[in-house]
Amino acid sequence: MKFSQLGRSGLKVSKLSLGTMNFGVDTEEKEAFRIMDAALDAGINFFDTANIYGWGQNSGKTEEIIGRWFAQGGGRREKVVIATKFYGEMHDENDGPNNPGGLSAYKLRRHLEGSLKRLQTDHIELYQMHHVDRNVSWDELWEAFSVVLHQGKIGYVGSSNFAGRDLVKAQYEAKSHRMLGLVSEQHKYSLLCRLPELEVLPAAEELGIGVIAWSPLDGGLLSGNALKPIEGSKRANNPERVEKYRTQLVAFEALCKELGESEANVALAWTLVQPSMTAPIIGPRTLDQLTSALRVVDIVLDESTLKRLDEIFPGPGGSAPKAYAW
Repeated sequence: MKFSQLGRSGLKVSKLSLGTMNFGVDTEEKEAFRIMDAALDAGINFFDTANIYGWGQNSGKTEEIIGRWFAQGGGRREKVVIATKFYGEMHDENDGPNNPGGLSAYKLRRHLEGSLKRLQTDHIELYQMHHVDRNVSWDELWEAFSVVLHQGKIGYVGSSNFAGRDLVKAQYEAKSHRMLGLVSEQHKYSLLCRLPELEVLPAAEELGIGVIAWSPLDGGLLSGNALKPIEGSKRANNPERVEKYRTQLVAFEALCKELGESEANVALAWTLVQPSMTAPIIGPRTLDQLTSALRVVDIVLDESTLKRLDEIFPGPGGSAPKAYAW
């Protein structure tokens, strides 16, 4: 496994992040344990989750599974950089009018305590805002984050689904509070979703914020299963989306055959070409899916391959404003 620093922090994380969204939903606990053990054995130390995973009435279930895995001991907790998120509605928090999705000092404190309990740990390395909330001031948020940072309950602060302007605003306000600010931004990014190249990726690179790509296979469309649907591949088997991108997916399949690599691995390796990229999130449902993704960090895409990928999946044409102005 290869490692990189998380943004401008001194924290080193694996260049693949283990996504746990399927745990407790499509992946039973026993298999989730096997996947986490295998990931750790392979050198993946960066695990990503969220308090709402498990979804609906089962929100929190994924964190509970990870917590029970940590409780087995064997150095599991000590070896893992755990990242979780808060923003969404938690069915068990009983927050009344404060329960709907959003950010606040109140919600940060309550939801952090809930995650710590479910994860069976006293600290979380990376605590991420799952979405931006422009109705809440950064004075409130950075003061609340400073408390839990000084208490040692979290190590670093990250964001998710922030626009470029939100990253700039967050870092500007953090500096005024004499804080490090954000070390990461978790953002949807894939060959089929290149809009972040306009603003988010350049802003992150300039500000020293590491980017973590979620849905790098675009809901399974880039997994290699979309054109050959398999049972259990829910998102890849969306006929309307497959038809929309069929021409591109056929060309992508042919290119990957020439390269002798799977579509999924090429799509993941492509995200790592971005200089601001810390890690794409892989979300295996099975141990086999995890194993097949491990070679991604060793795949080198040459300039001619990158050019062909640009032709198949055109991006916005560069960063703003050059992408749309003289």
